[in-house]
Order: sequence, then C-alpha cells, then structure tokens
Amino acid sequence: MDKAAALREMLATPQLTRLVGAHNGLTARLVELEGFQGVWASSLEVSASHAVPDANILTMTEYVDAARNMNDSVAIPVVVDADQGYGGVAQVARLVRMLEDAGIAGVAIEDKSFPKANSLLPGARQELVSIPEFRAKIMAARDAGRTGMAVIARTEALIAGRSVAEALERASAYVDAGADAILIHSRASTPVEIVQFVCQWRSAAPLVVVPTSYPSFTEEAIRRYPAIRMVIYANAVIRAIISSVRSALKEIGASGGIETISPRLVSLEEVFRLQGAAELAAWEDRYEREGARMTEPAPERTA
Repeated sequence: MDKAAALREMLATPQLTRLVGAHNGLTARLVELEGFQGVWASSLEVSASHAVPDANILTMTEYVDAARNMNDSVAIPVVVDADQGYGGVAQVARLVRMLEDAGIAGVAIEDKSFPKANSLLPGARQELVSIPEFRAKIMAARDAGRTGMAVIARTEALIAGRSVAEALERASAYVDAGADAILIHSRASTPVEIVQFVCQWRSAAPLVVVPTSYPSFTEEAIRRYPAIRMVIYANAVIRAIISSVRSALKEIGASGGIETISPRLVSLEEVFRLQGAAELAAWEDRYEREGARMTEPAPERTA
C-alpha cells in the first residue's frame, strides 16, 4: 500500500490516528520511531527552523523541499500543512502536483487570505476568504491530483472569531466541493467550541483536531467523539527543541565546557543510527565487492 492509500485508510477507520509536527528529515524520523502513524509537515515548524515568521515568508518550493526531505526519511504518511495553498487556484493545482511528485500522502489547505498570519499569534488579524473562493481551491486540488493524495480542508472560522454555525456551514460546503476530511481549528483554551462543532457535525467526512491551545483535550476525551479520526500535535517538536537547546547552551556557558552535560546528551552512536550510517556502510561494502568481482580477469580457457 502506498502512503496516500494508507492515509485514506486511516481516515476511513474508526481508530484515532495520531500525527506529530516535524520540520526536517531527522524530526520526522523521530516521530516515526516513537510509533506515531503520520507526520505533519508543519508550516510553523518549517518557518521557525528558518528563523522567519510563519507568514508565507518562505516560498512554495521551500516548503515542498522540506516536505520531500521528511517524506524521504520515513515510511509513514506525511501530511503537508500548506497554509492557503500559497495563492489562488492555479497555485493550489501546481502545489498538489509538486507534492504528489514528492510522494506526499495528504495536503491541508485553509480558508484564510494570503499572506497568512499564524492562527495562534496574539493580536494578528485572521481574515477568511469567501466560501465560493475556498470551494474553488478545493476543487482545483481535487482535480489536479493523480495519485489519490488526500485533501484536508481546514476552516479557520473559530480562529477568526466566527460562530460555530458558520464553521459548520463552511465545513459542509468544503466537503461538498470534494474535501476528504475537515480540520476544525480553535484558539480557545478549552475544547468547548470544538465539542460543540463535533456534536453538530452531520457529515460522514472525518474530522481532524489540533489541541495546541486546549491541551486538556487528551486522546481519552477525543475518543468519545467517533467523528474525530485524527489528532495532530502540530508544534510540540520545535517547542521541545527550543527548550532543550536553550537549557543545554546555558549549562555549557555556565560550566565552561560540556563535562557536566555530556552524560545527558544522546550518544554519537545514536546520532549515527538515526542517520542510517550502518546501512550506508553495508550498501557501500556490497557494491565495492560487486565492483571488484566484475573487474577480476576471467579465468583462462584451456584447449
């Protein structure tokens, strides 16, 4: 089964699928090794890893290259957080084809205007496009696809301060336009409005939640709502990295060396393992032996 088919099967089954955000091949591989079912190629994480705001500063090509690097590093599906598709319907169609060429299993696009403001950025204006405009993007994404890559429509209605009723209206319209799933997002500190949305959802299309701002909505609670098929821990990795690196640098600076921190650092052997160094050595050894065998002189033939 290819990755796109695997993702579609995950969305179709009643079991809760768990994705974790990543920003490069190494972080994606760590997500896979810890047993999660998929990788969320987070636009926030990718932007932050470049030390630029999550505001469409990077180009479509840069985001696709990051997603390709993640996908090449894992066997599990990768879903790309593609903001608004980086423009209009033409840009969305091109994006889908580029992601399919990279082997990506799914893409999520949101109904905000371009350029974006991160959904959880304090004080940022959150501007939505019209329902017809976003339906056109979904149809463009669906029709541009050739490999069965899943299209997840993300409504930012609650992020923009709109009502649950409008969020439901938008989500239903997006399913009618061909979306395979709906990501319902919220910046509230509790899951109350998410639960209100879920309890009024009448479509068979699966729902996706991102409990960044309402972490009390654990998987135990999420499983009470069968319509929710996927949970995304969208930016925990980059936040953990920032915290850990800062702590390590402070200790190195304060102690004047790495002696005190070394026992807590991952061994170089583990770094080499994550890089696939042993597999590379075996691969090189195999072909060097094959090359040597092919260059050996053939035995002389006797009369």
